[in-house]
Amino acid sequence: MVLRSILLFLAAAVCEIGGAWLVWQGIRENKGWLWIGGGLVALGVYVIGALLCLAGVAVIMYAPRTG
Repeated sequence: MVLRSILLFLAAAVCEIGGAWLVWQGIRENKGWLWIGGGLVALGVYVIGALLCLAGVAVIMYAPRTG
């Protein structure tokens, strides 16, 4: 379980940093739309992960409790 958490954390870091780097290279170094698109996909995967985390927090915080 700990290894899985570490691997997910590393995957999130690669998506965030790698996505931003790809967009930067595509724009700044004129690498083209393919690099920018790849960066946007990586950043989109990162944002989807963040939304999943926020949904989990919402369930924890606002789920009805009985008892």
